[in-house]
Amino acid sequence: MKNVSPSYLKHQFLIAMPHMADPNFAHTLTYIVEHTERGAMGLVVNRPQDLNLADILEQLRPNVDPPARCQGVPIYIGGPVQTDRGFVLHPTDPNHVYQATVDLGGLSLSTSQDILFAIADDIGPKQSLITLGYAGWEAGQLEAELADNVWLNCPFDAEIIFGTASDLRLNAAAKLLHVDLSLLTNQAGHA
Repeated sequence: MKNVSPSYLKHQFLIAMPHMADPNFAHTLTYIVEHTERGAMGLVVNRPQDLNLADILEQLRPNVDPPARCQGVPIYIGGPVQTDRGFVLHPTDPNHVYQATVDLGGLSLSTSQDILFAIADDIGPKQSLITLGYAGWEAGQLEAELADNVWLNCPFDAEIIFGTASDLRLNAAAKLLHVDLSLLTNQAGHA
């Protein structure tokens, strides 16, 4: 019998198929932060909400007026889990390390307030994506969803997160696979 090692999707994108029924993930592009035998964690990267960095800073530093540019920094719905917790994806910069940061291989995930203050003070990363909440899967759950054709996966491309408008990110990721999502059916099925 052949020993097959599991294939994990860390540092890849998940593209929601058109027939995705879960409203938390319909028409989403999710970056996979971690995927092991114990489960997976990701951040939806194409769903801005009606909040911006200035709104968050007013809560974190109520006695300091946020710079006007912070009103132009959107906050994304990262997923349905812990929607009060913030996550910042940004390119790794060894010269700027934040209190709670994990290096993901060219990309970093920071969860401490110091990065938000650095972005506000214009000394933080020049490229970032800020979310509230994350997507989580229990052991085997994501693999089962992939087997049910709920997701496509493709390689991560930083340009899609940091250089593409949020409403174009899903289709940009699908194009990496030479897939036009508008040509796919809304019906799931197996051959």
